[in-house]
Amino acid sequence: MIKKVNSEKGAENIVEKMFSLDWFSQWMGIERIQVKPGLCSLRMLVRKEMLNGFGIAHGGITYSLADSALAFASNSQGRKSVSVETSISHLLPVKEGDVLMANAEEISCSDKIGIYSICITNQENKKVALFKGTVYRTSKEWEL
Repeated sequence: MIKKVNSEKGAENIVEKMFSLDWFSQWMGIERIQVKPGLCSLRMLVRKEMLNGFGIAHGGITYSLADSALAFASNSQGRKSVSVETSISHLLPVKEGDVLMANAEEISCSDKIGIYSICITNQENKKVALFKGTVYRTSKEWEL
């Protein structure tokens, strides 16, 4: 039987607990905009130290933002979940000062596997990256 968190408050509590121990997401300056079971929206500002030698954001920045959105969305269901496969397509360059939004949405969820789509947009609402993530849903439940 698939057991899921059914309340926004439960999902928010799980993500708050995860975020409080997620030093990398905190270093990135990620803000949580919305959390619901199976959904997560994050926002962040691209800083100078995130740029590569071409003067654009390192691909790992958009990847990491999407990966955090995947982690929060999938774990917000109430079961501890870890990624097993991810991929990203970079569509537009990202520059210093850009504000990025990551919107994670559950596509499919079974007892053991969850599939999520994450779209990253900039402040002009242009898609800069598309990310797909597959997670393994463990049998361990989040304790709150």
